[in-house]
Amino acid sequence: MQNLFNIINSITKVDDNNLEKLRMISSVKEIKKNDYFIREGEFPSTFAFVSKGLFRYTYLHEGGKELTKAFFCENSFISAYSALIQHRESYFSIEALEDSEIIVIDYLKFKDLVEKNFCWNKFLLTLLEKGFCIKEKREREFLLYDALQRYESFLQSHPHLENRIKQHMLASYLGITPVALSRIRKVK
Repeated sequence: MQNLFNIINSITKVDDNNLEKLRMISSVKEIKKNDYFIREGEFPSTFAFVSKGLFRYTYLHEGGKELTKAFFCENSFISAYSALIQHRESYFSIEALEDSEIIVIDYLKFKDLVEKNFCWNKFLLTLLEKGFCIKEKREREFLLYDALQRYESFLQSHPHLENRIKQHMLASYLGITPVALSRIRKVK
Protein backbone atom coordinates (compact mmCIF):
# COMPACT_ATOMS: atom_id res chain seq x y z
CA MET A 1 0.00 0.00 0.00
CA GLN A 2 2.85 2.36 0.73
CA ASN A 3 3.87 2.47 -2.93
CA LEU A 4 0.31 3.41 -3.88
CA PHE A 5 0.33 6.15 -1.25
CA ASN A 6 3.64 7.44 -2.61
CA ILE A 7 2.21 7.60 -6.14
CA ILE A 8 -0.87 9.43 -4.88
CA ASN A 9 1.24 11.94 -2.95
CA SER A 10 3.45 12.52 -5.99
CA ILE A 11 0.30 13.75 -7.75
CA THR A 12 -1.31 15.68 -4.90
CA LYS A 13 -0.93 15.88 -1.14
CA VAL A 14 -3.41 13.59 0.61
CA ASP A 15 -3.43 13.56 4.40
CA ASP A 16 -3.04 10.37 6.45
CA ASN A 17 -6.74 10.33 7.38
CA ASN A 18 -7.79 10.20 3.72
CA LEU A 19 -5.13 7.61 2.90
CA GLU A 20 -6.51 5.47 5.71
CA LYS A 21 -10.01 5.85 4.23
CA LEU A 22 -8.62 4.60 0.92
CA ARG A 23 -6.94 1.67 2.67
CA MET A 24 -10.30 0.70 4.19
CA ILE A 25 -11.96 0.38 0.76
CA SER A 26 -9.01 -1.48 -0.79
CA SER A 27 -7.71 -5.03 -0.73
CA VAL A 28 -4.56 -6.72 -1.98
CA LYS A 29 -5.10 -9.45 -4.54
CA GLU A 30 -2.78 -11.77 -6.41
CA ILE A 31 -3.58 -12.63 -10.01
CA LYS A 32 -1.77 -15.48 -11.71
CA LYS A 33 -0.35 -15.23 -15.21
CA ASN A 34 -3.12 -15.68 -17.84
CA ASP A 35 -5.91 -14.95 -15.33
CA TYR A 36 -8.13 -11.89 -15.66
CA PHE A 37 -8.85 -8.83 -13.56
CA ILE A 38 -12.01 -8.37 -15.62
CA ARG A 39 -13.45 -10.14 -18.64
CA GLU A 40 -15.29 -8.66 -21.57
CA GLY A 41 -19.01 -8.67 -20.79
CA GLU A 42 -18.62 -8.37 -17.01
CA PHE A 43 -19.94 -5.39 -15.07
CA PRO A 44 -16.95 -3.97 -13.18
CA SER A 45 -17.27 -2.57 -9.66
CA THR A 46 -13.59 -1.99 -8.92
CA PHE A 47 -10.39 -0.56 -10.33
CA ALA A 48 -6.87 -1.46 -9.28
CA PHE A 49 -3.32 -0.27 -8.78
CA VAL A 50 -0.64 -2.61 -10.13
CA SER A 51 1.92 -3.23 -7.38
CA LYS A 52 3.72 -5.98 -9.30
CA GLY A 53 3.24 -7.50 -12.72
CA LEU A 54 2.04 -6.74 -16.21
CA PHE A 55 -1.44 -6.57 -17.75
CA ARG A 56 -2.92 -6.09 -21.18
CA TYR A 57 -6.29 -4.79 -22.31
CA THR A 58 -7.65 -7.05 -25.02
CA TYR A 59 -10.67 -7.12 -27.31
CA LEU A 60 -11.99 -10.34 -28.78
CA HIS A 61 -12.77 -10.06 -32.49
CA GLU A 62 -15.76 -11.93 -33.95
CA GLY A 63 -13.50 -14.63 -35.38
CA GLY A 64 -11.91 -15.28 -31.98
CA LYS A 65 -8.81 -13.21 -32.71
CA GLU A 66 -7.50 -11.17 -29.76
CA LEU A 67 -6.63 -7.53 -30.34
CA THR A 68 -4.38 -5.79 -27.83
CA LYS A 69 -5.44 -2.29 -26.84
CA ALA A 70 -2.83 -1.45 -24.18
CA PHE A 71 -0.25 -2.69 -21.68
CA PHE A 72 0.00 -1.64 -18.02
CA CYS A 73 2.79 -2.51 -15.61
CA GLU A 74 3.85 -1.60 -12.09
CA ASN A 75 2.65 1.73 -10.67
CA SER A 76 -0.24 1.92 -13.14
CA PHE A 77 -3.98 1.88 -12.58
CA ILE A 78 -6.13 -0.62 -14.44
CA SER A 79 -9.87 -0.38 -15.00
CA ALA A 80 -12.69 -0.64 -17.46
CA TYR A 81 -13.41 2.98 -16.59
CA SER A 82 -16.13 3.78 -19.09
CA ALA A 83 -18.00 0.63 -18.01
CA LEU A 84 -17.63 1.71 -14.36
CA ILE A 85 -18.99 5.19 -14.89
CA GLN A 86 -21.75 4.09 -17.29
CA HIS A 87 -22.80 1.06 -15.20
CA ARG A 88 -22.50 -1.32 -18.15
CA GLU A 89 -20.49 -4.37 -19.18
CA SER A 90 -16.86 -4.01 -20.18
CA TYR A 91 -16.07 -4.04 -23.88
CA PHE A 92 -12.63 -5.53 -23.20
CA SER A 93 -10.78 -7.90 -20.88
CA ILE A 94 -7.82 -7.12 -18.63
CA GLU A 95 -5.43 -10.08 -18.58
CA ALA A 96 -2.38 -10.67 -16.38
CA LEU A 97 0.68 -11.42 -18.52
CA GLU A 98 2.76 -12.22 -15.43
CA ASP A 99 2.03 -13.33 -11.90
CA SER A 100 0.84 -10.03 -10.48
CA GLU A 101 -0.19 -8.28 -7.30
CA ILE A 102 -2.77 -5.52 -7.37
CA ILE A 103 -4.54 -3.29 -4.89
CA VAL A 104 -8.25 -3.47 -5.71
CA ILE A 105 -10.35 -0.40 -4.89
CA ASP A 106 -14.14 -0.37 -4.66
CA TYR A 107 -15.27 2.20 -7.24
CA LEU A 108 -18.51 3.37 -5.59
CA LYS A 109 -16.79 3.83 -2.24
CA PHE A 110 -13.94 5.68 -3.95
CA LYS A 111 -16.47 7.88 -5.75
CA ASP A 112 -17.92 8.69 -2.33
CA LEU A 113 -14.44 9.68 -1.12
CA VAL A 114 -14.03 11.96 -4.14
CA GLU A 115 -17.36 13.65 -3.45
CA LYS A 116 -16.65 14.17 0.25
CA ASN A 117 -12.93 15.00 0.22
CA PHE A 118 -11.65 17.56 -2.26
CA CYS A 119 -8.09 16.22 -2.10
CA TRP A 120 -9.14 13.25 -4.26
CA ASN A 121 -10.39 15.47 -7.11
CA LYS A 122 -6.92 16.52 -8.26
CA PHE A 123 -5.74 12.92 -8.07
CA LEU A 124 -8.64 11.63 -10.17
CA LEU A 125 -8.41 14.51 -12.64
CA THR A 126 -4.67 13.89 -13.11
CA LEU A 127 -5.27 10.18 -13.81
CA LEU A 128 -8.00 10.97 -16.32
CA GLU A 129 -5.88 13.61 -18.06
CA LYS A 130 -2.96 11.18 -18.32
CA GLY A 131 -5.26 8.50 -19.75
CA PHE A 132 -6.68 10.96 -22.27
CA CYS A 133 -3.19 11.99 -23.43
CA ILE A 134 -2.12 8.35 -23.86
CA LYS A 135 -5.26 7.59 -25.86
CA GLU A 136 -4.80 10.65 -28.09
CA LYS A 137 -1.14 9.76 -28.74
CA ARG A 138 -2.07 6.19 -29.68
CA GLU A 139 -4.82 7.34 -32.06
CA ARG A 140 -2.45 9.83 -33.69
CA GLU A 141 0.18 7.14 -34.20
CA PHE A 142 -2.33 4.77 -35.83
CA LEU A 143 -3.49 7.50 -38.20
CA LEU A 144 -0.12 9.03 -39.09
CA TYR A 145 2.67 6.51 -38.43
CA ASP A 146 3.75 3.46 -40.35
CA ALA A 147 4.46 0.18 -38.53
CA LEU A 148 8.16 0.93 -37.99
CA GLN A 149 7.37 4.35 -36.50
CA ARG A 150 4.74 2.80 -34.19
CA TYR A 151 7.28 0.19 -33.05
CA GLU A 152 9.93 2.86 -32.41
CA SER A 153 7.41 4.93 -30.46
CA PHE A 154 6.50 1.89 -28.36
CA LEU A 155 10.19 1.27 -27.56
CA GLN A 156 10.66 4.91 -26.62
CA SER A 157 7.55 5.03 -24.42
CA HIS A 158 8.01 1.56 -22.88
CA PRO A 159 11.70 0.58 -23.08
CA HIS A 160 11.36 -1.90 -20.22
CA LEU A 161 8.41 -3.83 -21.70
CA GLU A 162 9.59 -5.30 -25.00
CA ASN A 163 11.18 -8.39 -23.43
CA ARG A 164 8.20 -8.94 -21.10
CA ILE A 165 5.62 -9.18 -23.91
CA LYS A 166 5.14 -12.06 -26.34
CA GLN A 167 5.76 -11.15 -29.96
CA HIS A 168 2.19 -11.85 -31.15
CA MET A 169 0.78 -9.57 -28.41
CA LEU A 170 3.14 -6.73 -29.30
CA ALA A 171 2.34 -7.21 -33.00
CA SER A 172 -1.38 -7.04 -32.20
CA TYR A 173 -0.81 -3.82 -30.22
CA LEU A 174 1.07 -2.33 -33.18
CA GLY A 175 -1.63 -3.42 -35.65
CA ILE A 176 0.67 -5.72 -37.62
CA THR A 177 1.34 -9.45 -37.95
CA PRO A 178 4.03 -11.22 -35.91
CA VAL A 179 5.92 -11.85 -39.19
CA ALA A 180 5.91 -8.11 -39.96
CA LEU A 181 7.18 -7.40 -36.44
CA SER A 182 10.02 -9.91 -36.98
CA ARG A 183 11.02 -8.07 -40.15
CA ILE A 184 10.93 -4.70 -38.38
CA ARG A 185 13.08 -6.04 -35.53
CA LYS A 186 15.67 -7.34 -38.03
CA VAL A 187 15.90 -3.90 -39.68
CA LYS A 188 16.11 -2.17 -36.30
